[in-house]
Amino acid sequence: MTKKARVAVIGTGWWATTAHLPALRAHPDAEVIAVADQRPEVLAKATEAYEIDTQYTDYQEMLDKEDLDGVVVATWNAAHYETVRACLEHDLHVMVEKPMVVTAKQARHLVDLSRGCGRELIVGYPWHFSSRALRAQELVRSGDLGKVQYVNCHFSSSAGDFIRGSDELHREVFNYPVVGPGDVYSDPERSGGGQGHLQITHSAGIMYFITGLRPSTVMAFMENLGARLDIVDAITVRMDNGALASVGSTGNLQPGDPGKLSVTVHCDRGWLDIDFVSGAGHIRHADGTDEELPSIEGGGQPAAAEGGEDAYPIHATSSNLVDVITGKALNGSPCEVGWRTVEMLDAAYRSAASGGQVVSVDSLYD
Repeated sequence: MTKKARVAVIGTGWWATTAHLPALRAHPDAEVIAVADQRPEVLAKATEAYEIDTQYTDYQEMLDKEDLDGVVVATWNAAHYETVRACLEHDLHVMVEKPMVVTAKQARHLVDLSRGCGRELIVGYPWHFSSRALRAQELVRSGDLGKVQYVNCHFSSSAGDFIRGSDELHREVFNYPVVGPGDVYSDPERSGGGQGHLQITHSAGIMYFITGLRPSTVMAFMENLGARLDIVDAITVRMDNGALASVGSTGNLQPGDPGKLSVTVHCDRGWLDIDFVSGAGHIRHADGTDEELPSIEGGGQPAAAEGGEDAYPIHATSSNLVDVITGKALNGSPCEVGWRTVEMLDAAYRSAASGGQVVSVDSLYD
C-alpha cells in the first residue's frame, strides 16, 4: 500500500479553497494534516468548509510541530519567498502558487535551496499539465521545428476588476466556495504588480515551459487605466539564443469573457500556434505537414473547468505535489520555469518604471 502524502496548506483564501484543498481532499494518496492562515476569520471558514481539524495562525509553528511531507503555499505574492524558504528549510516538497516570487534574486535563491536540499519546488501553472503544452514542449525542445526565432505571447482576460480592488463582479463567474480574493490584487505591498504578476505570469510561464529559453534583455511599457497597478502591458524580450519575443496582455475584458491566451512559436523549420483558453491550435511541421488541435468544449477557463486534462487542469499542480511525494510522478511545473518568468517580469517592471529603458536580466543580480 502506498504511504499517503502528509500535506499542509499555507494560505486559505480564494485559490486554496477553490483549487488546492478540493484537489487534496479528492486525491486518494493525500492526507491534509493542517492548514495555516494569519486571518482567523478566513481560517475558520476554510476549516469548516473542508472539515479540517488542525489549524494554525502561525505557519512557522505548524512547520515545527507537524510531521509533513509537503506544503501548498497559496499566500499573497509578496509572502511567497519567506514562506517557501521556511518550508524548504524544513526539508519539505513545496507547491507554490504563481508567481513563484516577485524578484529574480528571490527566485534564484529558492531554486538553489531546493536543489541543495533535494526537494522539489513546483510552481502553480496548471496549463503546463495540458496535453497541448506537453505536445508543444516536445516538438520545440526536440529540435523538430528547428531553432526558435520569434515568439508571440498574448493574454487577454477580465482581471482588471480584481486589480482595481473589487471581486464582487466575478462572484457569479467563479462561485467562490469560501471567500473571494478581496482587494489583494490591487495592493502593491501584497501582490507586487498587477496584470503582470496576476496573468502574464501564466502566459509567459507557458512560453518558457515550451521553449526552455531564458530572457536576456527586456523592454516594457505598462498602463494602469486609473488603477494603482498595471492592467495593460506590452513587453519585448530578447532571449538567450537571440530569439525575440513579444509578450502582451490586457485585463480590461468584461467579467465572464473567456478571453484568449495564445502562444505562437516560430522556428526556422516550422511553427505552432495554440490558444490555451479555447484549446484550438495549429502546428506546421518541418516537412510541411499540418497538425490541428481541436477546440475544447466550454474552453479552458478556471470558472468552467472541472480539472479535466483537456480543459484548465485546476487540480493538477497540488495533485502533482502528492504524486511527487509518493514517487508516482516527476515535477510537472519545475521551478526553473518559474525563475525565468520572474526574471522577465522583474526586468519588465523596472523597464516600465524607467519609461521603457532596456533592462539586462543579468543586472537584476547586481
